[in-house]
Amino acid sequence: MRDIRYRWNKGPTSVGVSNEVSLPQFKVLGHRQRTIEISLSTGNYSRLVCEIQFVRSMGYYLIQIYIPSGLIVIISWVSFWLNRNATPARVPLGVITVLTMTTLMSSTNAALPKISYIKSIDVYLGTCFVMVFASLLEYATVGYMSKRLQMRKNRILALQKLVEQRKSTIADYGRSSTMYSRPSFCGSQYDCDHTPKQTEVRYKYHHDSRYPFRSVTSENTINGRPDEETATVPVNVVHPLHPEKDLNRLYGISPSDIDKYSRIVFPVCFICFNLMYWIIYLHISDVVADDLVLLNPSR
Repeated sequence: MRDIRYRWNKGPTSVGVSNEVSLPQFKVLGHRQRTIEISLSTGNYSRLVCEIQFVRSMGYYLIQIYIPSGLIVIISWVSFWLNRNATPARVPLGVITVLTMTTLMSSTNAALPKISYIKSIDVYLGTCFVMVFASLLEYATVGYMSKRLQMRKNRILALQKLVEQRKSTIADYGRSSTMYSRPSFCGSQYDCDHTPKQTEVRYKYHHDSRYPFRSVTSENTINGRPDEETATVPVNVVHPLHPEKDLNRLYGISPSDIDKYSRIVFPVCFICFNLMYWIIYLHISDVVADDLVLLNPSR
């Protein structure tokens, strides 16, 4: 510092900012002035620094960014109350909310300065995007579990049907052998003509995979006419090796339980995040430098 040294002529009041200064998206909080020394390869140099501190206008960002992004997250929760079989309704709802959130993030970042560090608004928008994307993944999980459960039920029903057909074949074979090996004790032609004939009754099983019921119709194999009575018997789908196992659950949880839990978990997590976000960042925004000359001293 052999050549020249700079200093403020009027001390702390050398720089003044008019109270009428305003910006559309920012408010001028105040300014401060300093005298510093910079070390370069050619030597040390004196510099005068004036810093003006801005705060973002909260009303603009609430209306344009925070409230719309929060509403998009809330809209994504509507899928939790829709039927899990309503794929044409739930999938477009999840995709549209994800795309809308992506567009909002892109337009917001395009209007803000290009900086290398993470801003507070980036944290909020990033969390909203994760919440919306998680709601879409939740339905994918529900659909996958429903498919797995239905495939398991179909396998068990096919196995039960095969076992019943096997039992029916064995029973028919036993009845046929008994009927043909029975001796005749007819004393006269009249007795033989009036001997009650044994009617073999078989059962036809009509199974519809959409309903867990089986329609049983008795058929007289002698005259070929079905009986008038038709009974609907409920089919209990039971695991062949573990009868106590609930076939409506996968890994101890059912698809309906996931939707029920999501209706509570997602709103609670989003509310907790908002509380933490606004408490932390509003406290950070109130921190000002000690030597800052406020534009509005009443602040």
